[in-house]
Formats: sequence, C-alpha cells, structure tokens
Amino acid sequence: MRGGAWTVCYAADSGTLSDMQDAALLPKAHLHLHLTGGMRPATLLELAAEQGRRLPEGLLRPGGLEGVARRGWMRFQRLYDAARDVLRGPDDVRRVILEIALDEQAAGSGWVEVQVDPSSYAAKLGGLNGTVEVVLDGMRVASAETGVGMALVVAANRTRHPGDAETLARVARRFAGQGVVGFGLSNDETRGDTAAFAKAFRIARDAGLVAVPHAGEMRGPGSVRLALDHLGPTRLGHGVRAVEVPALLEELARRGVVLEVCPASNAALGVVPSVDAVPVRALREAGIEVALGTDDPLVFRSGLVEQYTAYAQEGPAFLADLAASSIRGSCAPPETRDRLLGGVDRWLLGPM
Repeated sequence: MRGGAWTVCYAADSGTLSDMQDAALLPKAHLHLHLTGGMRPATLLELAAEQGRRLPEGLLRPGGLEGVARRGWMRFQRLYDAARDVLRGPDDVRRVILEIALDEQAAGSGWVEVQVDPSSYAAKLGGLNGTVEVVLDGMRVASAETGVGMALVVAANRTRHPGDAETLARVARRFAGQGVVGFGLSNDETRGDTAAFAKAFRIARDAGLVAVPHAGEMRGPGSVRLALDHLGPTRLGHGVRAVEVPALLEELARRGVVLEVCPASNAALGVVPSVDAVPVRALREAGIEVALGTDDPLVFRSGLVEQYTAYAQEGPAFLADLAASSIRGSCAPPETRDRLLGGVDRWLLGPM
C-alpha cells in the first residue's frame, strides 16, 4: 500500500501490485475502524520506545495475530489494550487521527467513520465529554489537511454494565450533529445480554444517530437476530454469520441493514477459516449492502486496500460495486456521497 503503513498479509492470488494500485485509486468509504487499531505500527513502536514500554510480541511481528483463533478473544484484547496504553494524552490521539486520515487518503477512502469507546480514554483525555471533544477536534484538523471526511461512532463496551452504555449514549447525543454520527456496541460478543442494551440504543436513535452494534461474528447468527430484535441497527459490525440462516439474510436485505465486513479480521479471529471463506459475494447476491473494513489494521497488519484486493479475481465491476456499497452505507453528507459515487463510475470506466 502506498505510504508504507501496512504490509500485505494475503496469498499471492490476492492480486498483483498493479491490482493494488488500481484499488487504491478506487473511491470508497471506510465504516469499520477502531481508533487504537488504526494506529500505524511505526507510531506504536516510537511511542513505546519513548516511554520505555515493552510491547507484547504479537504487536511487533508482521501478521501479529497469527494463531489467535487458537488462543481466544482474550489474546486479541491483551494486544489491543497494550497498544492503547501507549497513547498518553490529546497530542498522541490527534497524531493517530491525522495518520489515519493520511492512510485513508492513500487508500482512496474519501470518508471514514472511526469507533471510539470514550470510557477507555477518559482518564487521559479529560473525561467522557473531553474524550469526544479531543477526537472531534483531531478529526476536524485531519479532514482539513487531507480532504478525507471523518466522523465519530461512540461505542459502548458490551462486557460492562448496560448503565454505562446509557451514559455513553447520552454523551453521543450531546455531540449529535457535531461530528458524532452513530452509536455502537463492541468487545467480546460472547459476553453480555444484548437485550439489556436496548435503552442505550433507543437514546441514541432518538437523537438521530445510526445504530451500529457488532453482531454475527464470534457468537453466530443468533447474535444478529438479537441485534435486530433489540437494538434497531442501521448497520452491523461484521454480521457475516447471518449467511448461515437464509431467512436472516432475507430479513437483513428487506430492512436495508448494511454489513461492515472485515475479511482479514474475520480470518485472523477464526470466524472463518480463511479470507477466501468470507461470504462477501453471497451477501451481495442476497441484496445486502456490504462495506469492507479493516477493524484493527494495527493488529491484523492489513489495510483497506488489501481488503479490496482480496477480491481482485472477481473483477473491477465487483470491486466498484463494493466501493459504491460502502459509500451508500455511510453517514457522509449527500454531496460527499455523490462525489465519491461519481468517482467510482469514473474508476470503472478506466483511463480516458
């Protein structure tokens, strides 16, 4: 990928260098990216060295989460927490946001929505509201410098008490229309009672925010059903396990729920045996909008371009369809959507 932020972790049939360059020119939106997980590996190493921190081995080698499916979710969470701990305050967070925008620009992304759990950063960034203010300020500066539109999804932690999620939903409500566009629910999908978070999502939806919980990843298609029944999702983080129940696919398509599919993440965490097994084509053929995302490229060592080039063998029209799907599923302003969709059409036509 241009800029050298990521190394390719896919097999040779993922596409040639020419394929990658073309995919980097394809306008797209990036809808599933966590803040700490968007940090550049070089930035992580630099900050850790400045602080004299010793990082876990899995964060230091390329493809750092190889074998995590055998070690479980907690292995992933320990690596993620270690990376987040190197962020000391507002300046480090603003740096990461700017570098995310630069990497998105290099990947052809014109719009990115970043998920943040403010409670994870509150102690360093001046509380819950202070965290949101720091992130939004960083996004405004990064957008002005790069031209990449940025927005924030406030995400609650499903392993914590639902009352904490309701507090975060009220924080998100306060900043609705000021850069916060959605409310999510993340962390270990096998824990927590999905129905208990219904009130938090109702608060967010009533404020005009899109509901974007994780589901259909580690817990299976039943978690998609629970999210549909209790959280009123506009999009679902992952959602790929819905393919196991045809009636569920039909309902997702009928309700217009967008799936944020993260191929490298799904393969690394053992949701599917390989990137090739991620059912992207099946989901699109079922009429479901699919927005390819990276989840946590710092840990999975795979950026947005690599998610697209994993499907290069499907041809340019399929890649263009996925890019357009991501744009339609985004919270980008209408003028941004129109501009990016026009760019997809021009990309598909090729050089004039």
